[in-house]
Amino acid sequence: MKNYKLILQYDGTRYSGWQKQGNTDNTIQAKLETIASKLTGVPTDVNGSGRTDAGVHAFGQVANFRCEESALPPRFLRSEETVTDLIRDYFNNALPMDVRVLSVSEAPARFHARLNAKEKHYRYVIDNAAVPDVFTRRYAARIPTEQEVRVSYDIEAMQRAANALIGEHDFKSFCDNRHMKKSTVRSIHDIRIVLQDDRITMDFYGNGFLYHMVRILVGTLLEVGSRKRSADDIPRILQALDRREAGFTAPAQGLFLVEVTY
Repeated sequence: MKNYKLILQYDGTRYSGWQKQGNTDNTIQAKLETIASKLTGVPTDVNGSGRTDAGVHAFGQVANFRCEESALPPRFLRSEETVTDLIRDYFNNALPMDVRVLSVSEAPARFHARLNAKEKHYRYVIDNAAVPDVFTRRYAARIPTEQEVRVSYDIEAMQRAANALIGEHDFKSFCDNRHMKKSTVRSIHDIRIVLQDDRITMDFYGNGFLYHMVRILVGTLLEVGSRKRSADDIPRILQALDRREAGFTAPAQGLFLVEVTY
């Protein structure tokens, strides 16, 4: 049994997120599993490193699937090209152009894209120009959404608030799943906030993120930056363990899964 690791890039604009769902096949995982099953000739599961939401993008999503090498098309085994390159091309020939498999490699038998992940890097991008850039409107959020409104954010205050989030905490206040039964304790290793040319970029590094967690963190930090709350509020919000104490959930289109580290 071979175990293949895929590195993926996708524009999440028109998809209902990563995870396959019973009421639609318009998810990244569903499309990959359809192709993998045709490739192997049997139903094939594709495991992802995490469940990106509807509208969220990825520079470096990681997935894996297993199959018997003998299940691959015979021409793969006779070709002078490597099997992994042929698998990559097979996926890309069948996928829409807004989803690409960047690479395929053979992984150890026990490798699992989600269970073995040690750190994830997410990036959130905000277009804060007086006039929004039409060419990046799918990949940078406008906050507030009204185009005529432009907020002057206090980036230093936002970074102070972000620093208070670093470490291992119970992030229940930053989770939109009210019925979460598993632990909501996570570790954030670093948060970096940069303003350059009317564009705010927030990079989040952690061992895992809860449902909508990054987007709620962004909304809370933006409320600090717009002086609606203080950086000193962060410890209280964490201790509250109450979603109502944190900020708004930022729009999906500004969020990217950048990299997964193993």
